[in-house]
Amino acid sequence: MKQDPLTRGGNTGTPLPGRGDSMGVSLLGSTPSSSSISSISSLSSFISSSSSGEERRKGGGEEFIGREEGEVVSISIVTIAEESCPSEPFGTVGGHVEVTADESAARERDGQSKTSHSTQTEEEGERKGEEEEGCRKEDDENEQGDEGEEAEEMGEDESDRPALLEEEEEEDEAGRNQVFVSGENSELMSDRLNPETPLTLLNIKMKRKLDHGPDIRPFPSGKKHCKGSNYLSPSSFVPFQTTPTTFGDLRAANGHSAQGRRVTSGPPPSGLQDWLHTFQAWSGPERLLALDELIDTCESNQVKHMMQVIEPQFQRDFICLLPKELALYVLTFLEPRDLMHAAQTCSYWRILAEDNLLWREKCREEGIEEPLVVKRRNTLKPGFLHSPWKSAYVQQHRIESNWRTGDITSPKVLKGHDDHVITCLQFCGDLIVSGSDDNTLKVWSALTGKCLRTLVGHTGGVWSSQMSGNIVISGSTDRTLKVWDAESGECVHTLYGHTSTVRCIHLHDKQVVSGSRDATLRLWDVDSGECLHVLTGHVAAVRCVQYDGRRVVSGGYDFMVKVWDPETETCLHTLQGHTNRVYSLQFDGAYVVSGSLDTSIRVWDVVTGGCVHTLTGHQSLTSGMELKNNILVSGNADSTVRVWDIRTGQCLHTLQGPHKHQSAVTCLQFSRSLVVSSSDDGTVKLWSLATGEWVRDLVALQSGGSGGVVWRIRASNTRLVAAVGSRNGTEETKLVVLDFDLTDNHK
Repeated sequence: MKQDPLTRGGNTGTPLPGRGDSMGVSLLGSTPSSSSISSISSLSSFISSSSSGEERRKGGGEEFIGREEGEVVSISIVTIAEESCPSEPFGTVGGHVEVTADESAARERDGQSKTSHSTQTEEEGERKGEEEEGCRKEDDENEQGDEGEEAEEMGEDESDRPALLEEEEEEDEAGRNQVFVSGENSELMSDRLNPETPLTLLNIKMKRKLDHGPDIRPFPSGKKHCKGSNYLSPSSFVPFQTTPTTFGDLRAANGHSAQGRRVTSGPPPSGLQDWLHTFQAWSGPERLLALDELIDTCESNQVKHMMQVIEPQFQRDFICLLPKELALYVLTFLEPRDLMHAAQTCSYWRILAEDNLLWREKCREEGIEEPLVVKRRNTLKPGFLHSPWKSAYVQQHRIESNWRTGDITSPKVLKGHDDHVITCLQFCGDLIVSGSDDNTLKVWSALTGKCLRTLVGHTGGVWSSQMSGNIVISGSTDRTLKVWDAESGECVHTLYGHTSTVRCIHLHDKQVVSGSRDATLRLWDVDSGECLHVLTGHVAAVRCVQYDGRRVVSGGYDFMVKVWDPETETCLHTLQGHTNRVYSLQFDGAYVVSGSLDTSIRVWDVVTGGCVHTLTGHQSLTSGMELKNNILVSGNADSTVRVWDIRTGQCLHTLQGPHKHQSAVTCLQFSRSLVVSSSDDGTVKLWSLATGEWVRDLVALQSGGSGGVVWRIRASNTRLVAAVGSRNGTEETKLVVLDFDLTDNHK
């Protein structure tokens, strides 16, 4: 059963926090809801009697003070859902219904002006009790036995009045001259509160019903007392903050003054106020119809003015309104570049856009595997931490921008090997190792450009090499492999066994596979220098080899590609299909890709040994290839570079056009977004992997086209090393090092 709103207190015009079933009703021109009809009817006799101006009735502890004709009675009634606790705190936005009175004027009309403030307070307490009883008439009709309890309570009020005078005096001082109205009637009520207008207001207080004590009326069944420090007494309630109901109120609430948008083209037109009053007198549907007609008659610049005024008021920063988890989820759909722009919106967006887990995912999408911790002097606020993953992404973005557009006017030039050909090139960390047909290898510092040491020991030209950390392995025409310590320059092991030139090698962990012109392959232990297995089956020189730690794949001059199990020394598959020598191989554990002098590239299934695709398009020998994530980039002696999808066999791009190479492609390497290729024409070119477009030339020898060539290239994330020279003496043999990370520690 619902209690009378005046005995329960309530929020005028605003639902209780967390409640969706309460409704505010004002008698100042508003239509009451069905849920409050009984409450309004219970007050009708009270309103009529209190506005008659002459009558005063007393009896059974009741007293009604009459009002003179012409004076306004303003009442706000709120019905509260049955589940609400009578003493539930309403927070700072709402409060109990209070209508305070101009008590001095009331005392003059009643002829009961008092000389002491305590006597005034006593009379007000009597009046409040009588009004309280009148407002509970409906409950008394629906609940048998309530009338006796109410009479008893009013009697208790009379007996307890001396003990409550001091407390009520403080509450009356705090509540005097305050009016609580619903938001939709705030403007109307403010007009009636003009000091020049005679006004008598009811002062209704619910103190007795909100106190927790043994002398109060029991709570209905199922109700609980609201206890704790959050309980608010009536004297602590603040005036109700009205909700904006007009667009002008909304602008004012958002901190925009109406004066700031006034059109200053001249004085207002005559009749403007009459026109506005007419509009305000219309009903809601009539106003909408009038607005539709008004918009139809407006010119475009006038409609634009309306949009400029209206749109900003309905714009919301939805990111700030969402929980942090949802806001971060929304931001995951942005590209990293857009995230950086979003971080400049405001400080809160900056904090969200600096989330470390968010940037970790973005970095992984870009192939960045490690975060970067950077010391920063300035922080957004105390305790704000910059994301190490974002720092890594920003650094990578800067490096890629340097690759594309950075200054390359001052490369490091590392001269050595005299006029010999650099046959192999390795690059790891800050060390560069070059092998030459002068029988030596040289170790260079990528930071200083100085030759740190020369590895001497081979008696024939060095034609192949591999590097991991400080370990360097070289294969030579002297039929041996050597294991070197790049830091000390010491030869750790010399590996004997092949009977001809060691033409290719591949290192995996602590094991290396070598292929020789003697048609055999050998698996070696790097630490001990021991030959673990010998693989025989080719009938011509082995030109290329790949090893993933489990399977060995080799290609030879016998047109064959073979897949081996090195542990059992058995050939699992012989991949037949090429019609000429196999010069290049790639193996990712699932697919084998072979390039041949027959101009074709074949993709094989390593499990079944079947040919999955034959990639055609090149016109000559495929001299170099690289495979990553099912994307294959191939360089050919026909001067073109092609990008393939090995899953479909489709050629995605052919890197050519006005800026294409003018001679055979000698070497290539690619990253997630860029392709680097070198050629006999003396250039190193940079291409976009996504579009196949030429970006720029990174190296262009002056002797290019007249003998200058780029034999080999190796690239890391931040550096490019190119081995250049000539076969006719027009270009000095050297290494050209380009650094694209221009941070302080790399300068």
